Formats: sequence, structure tokens, C-alpha cells
Amino acid sequence: MSVKCRDIFNLIEKLAPTSIAEGWDNPGLQVGDPHAEIETVMLTLDINIDVVKEAKLKGAGLIISHHPLIFKPLKSLRLDQPSGKLVEYIIKNNITVYAAHTNLDVASGGVNSVLAEKLGLSETTVLEPAGREQYVKLVVFIPAGHVEDVHQAISGAGAGWIGNYSHCAFQTEGTGMFQPLAGTKPYIGEQGKLEQVKEVRLETIVPTNRLDAVIQAMLKTHPYEEVAYDLYSLENPGPAYGLGRVGGLACPVSFLEFAQAVKKALGLPAVRLGGEAESKVKKVAVCGGAGAKLWPAALRAGADTFVTGDINHHEAQDMLAAGLNFIDAGHHGSESVVLPALKEYLERQCISSGLNVKVTLSDINTNPFSFI
Repeated sequence: MSVKCRDIFNLIEKLAPTSIAEGWDNPGLQVGDPHAEIETVMLTLDINIDVVKEAKLKGAGLIISHHPLIFKPLKSLRLDQPSGKLVEYIIKNNITVYAAHTNLDVASGGVNSVLAEKLGLSETTVLEPAGREQYVKLVVFIPAGHVEDVHQAISGAGAGWIGNYSHCAFQTEGTGMFQPLAGTKPYIGEQGKLEQVKEVRLETIVPTNRLDAVIQAMLKTHPYEEVAYDLYSLENPGPAYGLGRVGGLACPVSFLEFAQAVKKALGLPAVRLGGEAESKVKKVAVCGGAGAKLWPAALRAGADTFVTGDINHHEAQDMLAAGLNFIDAGHHGSESVVLPALKEYLERQCISSGLNVKVTLSDINTNPFSFI
């Protein structure tokens, strides 16, 4: 089965819909053809010329980056400037670039979820909720013998996910009745004759941002010429999404011990920190990237320590004055943890979707800072 770029886009947006990105952000397709066929996908935090040359060398026709290549509206695209040369190289080498930015930050299973897990936090909640996932109930009537095909198709498109469970659905048997009229080509029955068929009522839930994809998958797989299905609005509160996470440690440790554990867990040569070395760390807030502005939310959540990146001088002073320990793991260091997790997610999804594509991580270190 040939794999198109848009197939991978759909898998990314199943995890991190672009609809939950910040309004100022620019996630999604950056450069290239969504219909291009690919064999290899490469994941990176940032896009630069070395990363794109690496993609060419690895035969990766699609690059998925966390930070968008095109972030602000372009006023010009000059081929004598570094940004223009980069885009020119991408286009000439038939490479497609796609970004999952703040949508991947806030999504369950995204940057902040992975960061919290990496640092050993348990019973985590969203630090600054931006909203809750909304659901509808889908009910479709399927002739016996075709239920499994339709169920697999709609589940693969994003229906039936509840927490860490997939393919959730309920079915009941009954009798479907219909009479094909002139001009129809019925899968079962004859024109002008009332037909009774053993059918199954299959019901499941669908996130509203996946509804179009699920309906399309259902219609494509269902054998009937006219598919009978219903959609019901639900008031069930879905899981919250938003920036940051807050959770507890299994056992309290000293601030110095925790800082060393953060450094090791994230594979960093150094971290910046502020706080009493022997103070106890019990509850920790995290926010990947430039999350220092969320320190008041961390304090309100009862955290004694905040892990993020890009903390400036005055933010550091304010946190210490408020009695909040902080660890600055850097923008790159606090976000790059998502790449191996995203690779595993895509590999699992590709296998379950029957997509034969290789997923690889960039070997280029795009962190602009070094340490001596």
C-alpha cells in the first residue's frame, strides 16, 4: 500500500489536532505536496539546512518538525538569504515539511505529557487547561458479516477512544427494513420489494475533530449504497487539554537530588536552577519549551518545583520570592523528549493502519546552545 504524506498528517492530527493549537501558531503543512508518496518519515525539533540534507540522505520524503518552518507571514522569499535557500533546497529535493507545534504541546501524549512521565510524575493533571475534548455518539446499522470491517475502519480513523482504550463500541442485533426504489443498486434486496435483513446496531463515540474522517471511513467500508447512521451530541466532559502538567513524585527527594535526576533523565550536560538544595521536592509542575510565564499556575497548583525552559532573570527572582524552586532545562532540552515518543506512536499507528513506512529520528542536534 502506497503511503502519502496526508496519511501521516492524519495520524499526527489524531494525536494532536490542529484545532487545539494556539491562535497565533502555524501548525500543519509548511512546504510540499500532501499527496506525495513517501517511504520514510524523519522527525526533528527544528528545521535547518543540515536537517533537510540529512533527510535527503536518508531518503525521507517527509519531515515532521515540532517548530514550524514558516512561523510568521512571509513578506519575501529571497534565494540569496538563508531562509530562502532552505525553502529552495526543500522544494528542489521534493521534500514535504509538516509541523506539529502547540497542538503537540497541549495534547495528551504530547510534549508535556511525555516530559512529566520522563521525570517520574504520577497522577498528573493539566497545569493550564485550554479546553476539553468534545464528543458525539455515532450509531450505524450494518448487515451481519460486515460489522468487523466497519468497526476496524472507524476505529482506525479515530472513533472509540476512551482514555488508554481503543476500539470501544457496543453492538446489538436487530432487523433492518427497507424497500429499494427505481434507480437504486441495492447491495441486498430487489427494487420494489420490501426487504428485511439481519443487521447490527454499532455505537461508539467520536471526538468532534475526527468526525469527518470517521464518517468518510465508515462510508467507504460500509457495503450499503445508502448508509443509515445517526449522530448524537454528548454532554460528557472529555479529557482536558492545555499547557503544562503537574503531578507528584513517588518519594520526596531533596531539590538537589531532583535537579540531578532531571539532568540525567533529559540527557543534558547542565541545567540552571534556583532554590534551597536540601528543600524537599514532592509536587512538580512542568512545561516544555518557554513556559516560565506559567509559574503562578504552578504555585496555585501546589507545586514546590517548576521545570521548564527559557526562564529570564526577573521570572527567576519572582519564583524564588514566592518560594517556588525552579529548574531551567532549556527550550530544546525540555521538548526533545517528545520525539522518541512520537516515533513510537507513529510506528504503532502505521502498523495498525497498514501503512508501510519507516519512521526515523534526525541525528542533527538543533540546540543552538552549547556548554563549556
